Amino acid sequence: MSRLRTGALAAACALLAGCGAGGAGGNYAWGWYVLDPFHPKGGSNLAFLLSGAGATLVISVGALSVSVMAGALLAVAGLSGNRVLRWLNRTYVEVFRAIPLLVLLLWIYYGLPTLLGIAFPVFWAGLVTLALSDAAFEAEIFRAGLQSVPKGQREAADTLGLSRWHAFRHIVLPQALRHIAPALGNQFVYVLKMSSLVSVIGFQELTRRANELNVTEYRPLEIYSFLVVEYLVLVLAASWAVRRLERRLAAAPH
Repeated sequence: MSRLRTGALAAACALLAGCGAGGAGGNYAWGWYVLDPFHPKGGSNLAFLLSGAGATLVISVGALSVSVMAGALLAVAGLSGNRVLRWLNRTYVEVFRAIPLLVLLLWIYYGLPTLLGIAFPVFWAGLVTLALSDAAFEAEIFRAGLQSVPKGQREAADTLGLSRWHAFRHIVLPQALRHIAPALGNQFVYVLKMSSLVSVIGFQELTRRANELNVTEYRPLEIYSFLVVEYLVLVLAASWAVRRLERRLAAAPH
């Protein structure tokens, strides 16, 4: 574990420890009992907060899976010789990169039922929103990765008599994935953090659980400090997994 990661976790632990009754000017009376696992109420509060982690991971992984597939198709369309497909690619990328994620989420959840009669459940509204937004970024990542494969690789595939599809699947795409793996990992971290916005429409992920607990306990500093630590742990774990994947891809035979 890197020094940066160790230092971040140490700082988080120090924050949760409360350091006595420290606070602004030493006047703030910390109330860590609301999250004390040895306190009856604190234990149930902790379980309530931590139970949102699964929902956060499920919607993040689901949205990323959809956006990666959509982004790859959009990238192929953008690199095709068809002007209409290239126009569709550019329009999608520019539009969905320009719309703030929260605005898009509210429009899909509240606007679509009124406009088209399409009403998504909370989970699917969040997943679709995250996927639509992230697909625009994934398309640009895939486009750059596909363009990074030397032209000679495609020419060699033609010489071997491979069809365009087989050349893409067995030669171009594997090489492109090596180049874009770090960027895909960064996008997962981005989606993981942006999933907190789905809390505004009632999805029971980490942030929503923290908001609801704060309504009953009214200890915002303690509860939201713990929320920061939850996201910190998730993001650091995801970043570690991405770096490990990068090393494995770099070590794999080309």
